[in-house]
Amino acid sequence: MKKTVLFLFALFCAMGLCAKQTVIYHTSDTHGFFFPKNGQGGAVALAEVLQSGPQKYLLLDGGDFAEGTVETKNSKGLKAVQLMNELKYDAAAVGNHEFAFKDAGFDAMLKQARFPFLAANLTLAENGEYPQGILPYKIFDVDGVKIAVIGLANRNPSHPSQTYRFSKPLPALQKALQEIEPLNPAAVVVLVHDSLNDDRPGSPNYVGDIGRQFGGKVNVVLGGHAHKIFQNVYRGDMLFVEGGCNFQNVSKVTIETDDKTGQFVSARSELIALVPDEQDKQSKIAQFVESLREPGVDDVVGQTAASFEKRSTDNKHMDSEVDDWVADVTCRYAPADVCIHNTGGARVGLPKGVVTRRDLIDLYPFDNTIIHVTVSGEFLKKLVAGGLVPWNRLAYSGLTLTYKKTKSGKVKDLKIWVRGKRLEEDKEYTLSVNSYVAGGGSEGKLFNTLPKDSLKQAGRKTVRHLLEEDFKRGKLTPPVTGRIVQQ
Repeated sequence: MKKTVLFLFALFCAMGLCAKQTVIYHTSDTHGFFFPKNGQGGAVALAEVLQSGPQKYLLLDGGDFAEGTVETKNSKGLKAVQLMNELKYDAAAVGNHEFAFKDAGFDAMLKQARFPFLAANLTLAENGEYPQGILPYKIFDVDGVKIAVIGLANRNPSHPSQTYRFSKPLPALQKALQEIEPLNPAAVVVLVHDSLNDDRPGSPNYVGDIGRQFGGKVNVVLGGHAHKIFQNVYRGDMLFVEGGCNFQNVSKVTIETDDKTGQFVSARSELIALVPDEQDKQSKIAQFVESLREPGVDDVVGQTAASFEKRSTDNKHMDSEVDDWVADVTCRYAPADVCIHNTGGARVGLPKGVVTRRDLIDLYPFDNTIIHVTVSGEFLKKLVAGGLVPWNRLAYSGLTLTYKKTKSGKVKDLKIWVRGKRLEEDKEYTLSVNSYVAGGGSEGKLFNTLPKDSLKQAGRKTVRHLLEEDFKRGKLTPPVTGRIVQQ
């Protein structure tokens, strides 16, 4: 029997059918969610997946690990790096939230990491060199198979950097590919903190351009940033993979190479849900993760009558229950004609029943306050229209709208009502909006056109504090969606 197996193995290899498999595990946008939520997710469950798979593998992260929970906030991202060290990550990309604690916070994480940050388009502003701890790429030997991993950083850091310069990603990728070509890797992987989700007809992005421009040179693109899931999505023979966010899943990418020639054959992916084993609470990694927990954040603050969903259950409703709630809470604190919340600010929904302070921190990890400003109807219309593309980026209290989209993704037939009356472009309206948007954050760039002295602080309480105070009204019921309707 043994001779038969060996004969068949030799025959398959002679026919070019013998392939070696190399496994890459990929996480992204973990945002400090070290612990399970509603029975799923967390770092311990990831460790269990790693232990049950092949002994030799690559473990990569696509960025945005530094901010999102109280653990990462209070440690300025260092607890996330400590955990990644413990899990033995091989490399990570640089996301926009790695700069949540400014250059000093980023520098501290670089020093503590026992793995490289890969970012071919991120250099020192003063001399164009790569700083210590950052590499444009790295060649890994995984059980005899050479895998080249090239990193590309997100170019919109959450705090503008004075120390670092972000260059265009595609030229940086081209340069890295030229440098690794003589090294003859079996496969080339691009690790990037941007998403194929943002590549649309009429509005392409550079992640999609990797597939269009580098076919035959890049084999796998591991993306993130948009918190979306893509598995076994191909552009030509290039595999694109994204696995969601918040330590809920891990993507397992299997690369096959010819055992005889060492050349790339194929790549496929699998999404693995991270489900913790309740019997593994005493493991070394479980105890380490528990040591990262911040005290007091699991105290109960109130109850909900039903879950507050982050995504609408109605295909035509572009607003969600949790985003509408944040906008409504803003209006209860700082009444205005329209109250505005950026949908990217609320990271998750709320569970049904008991709500803890951690739930609110997970939902809204930022320390934004509320700004009050008076604008023209023309300004408000431009803001609303811009907030609908490439996806719905703003939520409102006091404002409703309907619209259509062209085949190229542009907004048409936009109709807006403020407090039940059609918007008038030559009329003035008061707005209450969080300080990130009012400060010109990605969803609020239009606010940069307003005089700075027109923006007034509405109070010192943070949005998260306001959300917690809202539970003093009693058990909360999610608002009804339908404020933003795509026809």
